[in-house]
Amino acid sequence: MIPIEHIQFAAITLTGFLTLMLVFMLPMRGEGGQVYNRSRWIMVAGTALLPVQFLLQYTLHFRQMGVEPAVLVNLLFFIPTAWLLGLAILNLLRQNALRRQDWLVGLGCYVVVVVLLLGANPTGGYDVLAVTNRLYYAEVASAVVYAVMQFHYTAMLWREFRRVRHAINNYFDRERHGIIRWMRNSTALLSMAGLFAPMVIFWSGPLLIVYTLIIFFSISYTVVSFYSYGLDRHHLQALQQVERSMQEDEREKLAAGSVHGDSHELSDYDLQRVNAAVDRWLGKGGHLHGGITIQTAADEMHLPRYLFSAWLKTTRQGLFNPWLTYQRIEEAKRQLKAHPEWSNDTIAEHCGFNTRNYFQTTFKKLTGVTPQEFQVR
Repeated sequence: MIPIEHIQFAAITLTGFLTLMLVFMLPMRGEGGQVYNRSRWIMVAGTALLPVQFLLQYTLHFRQMGVEPAVLVNLLFFIPTAWLLGLAILNLLRQNALRRQDWLVGLGCYVVVVVLLLGANPTGGYDVLAVTNRLYYAEVASAVVYAVMQFHYTAMLWREFRRVRHAINNYFDRERHGIIRWMRNSTALLSMAGLFAPMVIFWSGPLLIVYTLIIFFSISYTVVSFYSYGLDRHHLQALQQVERSMQEDEREKLAAGSVHGDSHELSDYDLQRVNAAVDRWLGKGGHLHGGITIQTAADEMHLPRYLFSAWLKTTRQGLFNPWLTYQRIEEAKRQLKAHPEWSNDTIAEHCGFNTRNYFQTTFKKLTGVTPQEFQVR
């Protein structure tokens, strides 16, 4: 079996490298830069605790003193790390709109853990790290607090993922879920490690190594993905566009007062107005242009975006991207029958799909058959 000292030394090297990678990353300027930079420093504050933790474990040999001393140190350092990594992702999703309670929940949980762990051996001449039943039960309680905290932030992040994914589908003309995919995956990995902590925190031997590797992989994936995300300015700008679009949509609704509450009901006048504008736009082939957004479409229809968005909710698709994709696929069906000599590249370009592969994948997803199979029906 791999000696624990080797694992600890490898952890110092890995987590130290990840932290330095974030620290020395060039500050980002321009659109989205402020949001990303703030998230970066929140993440640095979290990852910087890890090499310190493993250095203490490596030099002071807590694991050799017993399971309980090692667990105490792990909890004191890893809980704020998980809390700060979650906040860094949440800050990106919220575009610098973290609320005070977002910070206070994690801080409050950590204060409880510190009180439990450092107050476990207050009397009887025991050292703080002495192996006692009181320390054992304090660590179990702390692990439960950690799991509850992780569950809270996981639920919060998943709500944000749904909100942003809904907005993305209602803004772009094609699927752009890659904008938040790494955040979703990171949250799932970190949450799995946190929620299983009460069950595995006192393991030893091979099981402990497996759990440690899961934590290493989760943190490494989160940090490296975050770093790569910062190199792709298009994703950052797209996320900012979506957030700005949601805010503008809400302002337009409040200013116009034409949409009543959450019912998305339109007056007969508004319904006729939008139906006529949509029909004209489709008749002129507006939906066949690539790279359009809901704002572009609304401007070309001479409609307020909030009104067009409300009308979309009355359709079977409900959102801009699914609705526009349906219209493009219907046009593709017509062209496949009318022009059997056209290649899929030509059809894709004519119907507004950015690539042939995306057209073929989408066509089969919506119709159940490939374009070639549809032609020979």
